[in-house]
Amino acid sequence: MNSGPARPARRVACPGCGKVVEYSPENPWRPFCSERCRLCDLGAWASESYRIPLRGEDPDGLADAGEEGGEGESFPPKR
Repeated sequence: MNSGPARPARRVACPGCGKVVEYSPENPWRPFCSERCRLCDLGAWASESYRIPLRGEDPDGLADAGEEGGEGESFPPKR
């Protein structure tokens, strides 16, 4: 049906390590670069490392340290 040239695969940064990979059906771990990065991300979700702070919650303990932080600085967590 499509008589035009094939579109090149989209390239994205792996959410785990930042390596640039193709986002295509040929990559079984997309959008990750490998099974390892996929499993590390799954483990972070399972251990609740990724979470949205509750209203009034101090996500990084900045109030105790006397530092001011902006909104959203704790998501995603720093590795």
